[in-house]
Amino acid sequence: MVRRRIEDEEKHVHFLTFSCYKRRQFLEPDRAKRIVIGHLGRRLAMHNGLCLGFVIMSDHIHAMVWFPEVLQLAPFMNKWKDQTSLALKSLFQEQFTGYWSQIPADDPVWQARYYDFNIWSRDKVEEKLNYMHLNPVRAGLVERAIDWKWSSARWYEDQQSVGIPISWPPGLEDGDEFAVR
Repeated sequence: MVRRRIEDEEKHVHFLTFSCYKRRQFLEPDRAKRIVIGHLGRRLAMHNGLCLGFVIMSDHIHAMVWFPEVLQLAPFMNKWKDQTSLALKSLFQEQFTGYWSQIPADDPVWQARYYDFNIWSRDKVEEKLNYMHLNPVRAGLVERAIDWKWSSARWYEDQQSVGIPISWPPGLEDGDEFAVR
């Protein structure tokens, strides 16, 4: 199997995707989605990172993040996935015992890997935000992206709070090309 290399040696925006193990519906409960958003915000704050957008579906997550220093992505992702895994396991053990009892004890919450796509232009950021925000619409969960409570679409449309700060890195909010290297 070919192993994908994660490129984190320049200050690019990272479009991230990762899934629940075996595409299980661990993110279906609202409480699970709140856990993921809370840990995303805390981890970004610890790395001085920014969130440009996100969407949480029942079995996967998309997020766009940026860090002011290089080589932050792997430590950020490892901790985010580790901490949410522990919190989600605890949630399911306590509140969804029937479902949790069907899961083998050694199964993880998340797939081992994540997909990272580096972005360095405003156009590509906007394309990926659109793609992310339309996920719940394509899945038939809502008619409009802003109706999905678990994404940053409402922030972009109405400046409504989405649980974590949404912002763009310096140089990308105004220009076409991402100037910070």
